Amino acid sequence: MSKVWLITGAARGLGRSILEAALAAGHDVVATARDPERLADLKTRYGDHLLPFKLDVTDAEESLKAVDVAISAYGRLDVLVNNAGFGHLAPFEQISAEDFKAQIDTNLYGVINLTRAALPVMRKQRAGTIINISSVGGRVGTPGMSAYQAAKWAVSGFTEVLALEVAPFDVKVIALEPGGMRTDWGHTARGNVPELIPDYQQSVGAIATLLKAYAGNEVGDPDKIARLVVSLPEHDSLPNHLLLGSDALYVFGQAEAARQKAAADWAQISASTDFDGSNVSELLEKLHP
Repeated sequence: MSKVWLITGAARGLGRSILEAALAAGHDVVATARDPERLADLKTRYGDHLLPFKLDVTDAEESLKAVDVAISAYGRLDVLVNNAGFGHLAPFEQISAEDFKAQIDTNLYGVINLTRAALPVMRKQRAGTIINISSVGGRVGTPGMSAYQAAKWAVSGFTEVLALEVAPFDVKVIALEPGGMRTDWGHTARGNVPELIPDYQQSVGAIATLLKAYAGNEVGDPDKIARLVVSLPEHDSLPNHLLLGSDALYVFGQAEAARQKAAADWAQISASTDFDGSNVSELLEKLHP
């Protein structure tokens, strides 16, 4: 069944792949980009099924207009894909305040702005799917990615809370958490690496070297991911988080094992901060009868 999609960051990378997959599947799409002229070839091919829209996702008013455009053109909005985002590799100490804020504004507040605009429409429809493109970096920590991963951790947490809030009126929300993909993300991330303070060579420098070797050899296939994304709204239920790629599974598995071990090692100290005689089982039963 044809649906109405709104996809951010649709001019390149994964966003472009998702856009092409959605159009090929027969859907109508409002595709946003800072430079919508880059979508001219697809507009020629798909005509009225594609509506390019110039959007900076950090602009809340323009985000509202993007949703209004979808409603005016197609009468409803079924799927929102919050894809727009970027990252720059640098030690936190060497990231300018402006760059840090720009990454948070795009990767986190871009998601918030579009979701805030789309959610009232989906609630009134009693139907809709919000797909937030997060990252395995929203579940693990990587030296040099403090701004990007702070935003992605927030996106993944925001997604989990929102999914619980909107489930009663049949709106689905999912955070996709891919590993490396063969897009230009790695080139962008490495394109602004400053000359590292020597003390950061062992941590951030090692990641910079790894990214250089990994670029072009990522295991994630953007076209396969895009086809998966297009299939998600057809599922009756979705997980709050979905890792994508064997590298994401591996990295997350290691991080989760380390967290579980730390929790177990420190469990006695964690519990020692309770009031004497506290019974957590009784308390939880009262909160969740």
